[in-house]
Amino acid sequence: MNRVIFGDNLAALAKLPSESVDLIYIDPPFNTGKVQTRTYKDGTTRSFDDSFEDFPAFIEPRIKEAHRLLKPNGSFYFHLNYIEIHYSKVLIDTIFGRENFVNEVIWAYDYGARTKSRWPAKHDNILFYAKNADDYVFNVEDIDRIPYMAPGLCGPEKAEKGKLPTDTWWLTIVSPTGKEKLGYPTQKPIKLLERIITASSPKGGLVLDFFAGSGTTGHAALNLGRKFILVDNSSEAITVMKKRFAGRDDVVFEEVA
Repeated sequence: MNRVIFGDNLAALAKLPSESVDLIYIDPPFNTGKVQTRTYKDGTTRSFDDSFEDFPAFIEPRIKEAHRLLKPNGSFYFHLNYIEIHYSKVLIDTIFGRENFVNEVIWAYDYGARTKSRWPAKHDNILFYAKNADDYVFNVEDIDRIPYMAPGLCGPEKAEKGKLPTDTWWLTIVSPTGKEKLGYPTQKPIKLLERIITASSPKGGLVLDFFAGSGTTGHAALNLGRKFILVDNSSEAITVMKKRFAGRDDVVFEEVA
């Protein structure tokens, strides 16, 4: 069964068996120092406090659990922004080993307000680690292709097939008024998660996201024939995920003690 667990993720992770997960993706709070809030057309408002006095101390034990839970050929994707990503990479290097760092993916987008006091920040950073850089899943033939920027230079056959995405991904955010939007402040686009899951997990494999938010990771996993475990300690997130997975007999909701 696919599982959605309500409760503290550190407590939930401690109950899971070692080397049982094929892929872990997490999108933890970005430590912006602000209360993240969104108000929607129906008048509802959802928010959370995105502020930590010591973010590394908060995230370190959770990354250690991620390393324990991954299978020997498993992969870990850590999604953050520019505020904490550099400190986090040094930390993750000490846990996974610097030699097991595979990629830094830049997710670039172009939407929302623009500051006039500096270059507007319109990207997130995603660190990709393998548990063992000599043996990990990467389904290169299954990954979606993107158009060549100069198709006339590569020939008609290559132009028709498209090219493998680089480490910079241009994908739009979830539109505040689009059909995909479920009313969660930090919801990520399903195409982003589908690309990660397609590339870095086997068919039928198990995907874990312990900062699950709106449940996009689980939705993408279902679309691609994978199983999932989602964890979040926000009652608002659980409400959104219950709506998202309504009618699914293969998704169970539980609470960690």
